[in-house]
Amino acid sequence: MSDENQNEVAQEEQAEPQFAIQRIYTKDVSFETPNSPAVFQTDWKPEIKLDIDTRSNKLADNTFEVVLAVTVTATVEGQTAFLAEVQQAGIFTIGNLPEPQLAHTIGAFCPTTLFPYARETIASLVNRGSFPQFNLSPVNFEALFASYVQQRNAEAQAQASAPESTETH
Repeated sequence: MSDENQNEVAQEEQAEPQFAIQRIYTKDVSFETPNSPAVFQTDWKPEIKLDIDTRSNKLADNTFEVVLAVTVTATVEGQTAFLAEVQQAGIFTIGNLPEPQLAHTIGAFCPTTLFPYARETIASLVNRGSFPQFNLSPVNFEALFASYVQQRNAEAQAQASAPESTETH
C-alpha cells in the first residue's frame, strides 16, 4: 500500500505547476550618441520614444529563453541625442501548465521579471553617456499581453468570418 501512496504523491508532484528562474542575463547592449558633442550644447528638452518587444524560444522540455528588448530613443530639436538598446534575457523552467497559462507566463510574467534589470541597465547607460538621470516608468506587461491576446482573437474571428473567395472560369 505504501508503494501506491508513493506513486500517487509522485504523480501529484509531476502535475503541479513548475516555475523557476535558471538565469537572468544581458544578451545585447548598445548605446549611441550620434550627434555628440553638439547635442550637449542645446537645451535639454528631449522627446523620448520607447519600444518594447518580447520573444521566446523553447530550449528543452519545460525550459524557455525569454528575451525582453527595450529601445529608448531621445531626440532634441529633431536630432538623436541618444539611442539605448538592451536585450535582457532569462532562462526559465516552466512546466505542467495548460497552453493559455504557459503563454501568459511567457508573455507577461517573464517580461515583468526581466524589466527591472533592463530598466537599470538603460539608466546606467544614459548616466554613463553624461545625460540627465533617466528612469523608465514601470510597464504593465499583463495589460500588454491581454491586448495582444484580444488582437489575435479579433484577427482569428475576422479570418473565420471572411467569405471564401471562389474562382470562376
